[in-house]
Amino acid sequence: MKIDAQTRRRILGGAVFVTGALLAGAGLGGTALAESAFRARPRRDEHPETPEEAWAELRAGNRRWESGIANHPHQGMDRRSAVARKQEPYAVVVSCIDSRVPPEVVFDTGLGDLLVVRTAAQTIDPLVTGAVEYGPAELDVPLIVVLGHQRCGAVTATAEALREGRELPGRLRDIASALRPAYERSGGNVDEMIRINTVDVAARLKADRLLAPRIAKQRLKVVGAHYSLDTGKVTRVV
Repeated sequence: MKIDAQTRRRILGGAVFVTGALLAGAGLGGTALAESAFRARPRRDEHPETPEEAWAELRAGNRRWESGIANHPHQGMDRRSAVARKQEPYAVVVSCIDSRVPPEVVFDTGLGDLLVVRTAAQTIDPLVTGAVEYGPAELDVPLIVVLGHQRCGAVTATAEALREGRELPGRLRDIASALRPAYERSGGNVDEMIRINTVDVAARLKADRLLAPRIAKQRLKVVGAHYSLDTGKVTRVV
């Protein structure tokens, strides 16, 4: 297709205008320009229906959190009223009780978005597993995320106790017992223990007799992930 001279001048003029605008924005700092564009993008309003959509929504929220431009969605009075009589969460997050890893903050979500089950080092037992099952079985939640994290205190305490041959006090010994397989397979390396434990918990949930049929029908996915305290980034490990 041939372009006449007048059309060509209009196209080039528009390109110069756009380039100038971008450079002017860059004068404010490349980061400021990127953040402005990110903030301007509206958050997706539709409810995630599939495991892939749910994971994409969580990843997008975590990118906002990691970048320091969280939207804090679904946290106002309107949302409170909207979910008061009915909830439709799109993910179950099994995470540690660590005060630095609140899933709603890490994934930049709000009221009614997540079902959160928190235990020391995201360990599970029959009671905890029942709580996890509730989301997919009763609310048709399509995604479960097992979220381990950097410098987990429960894992560190367990590794130290097992290395020194001493018992932790009270019911903490049950946590150490749950983490012992990861300790033995990791050689006592805390970072590797955290990863192995996350993968193991995800595997146990995948094999759960109530969850496995939904996974086979692709109505549910179980994801293992790791959260960095230093950067705020969530990385999928399985």
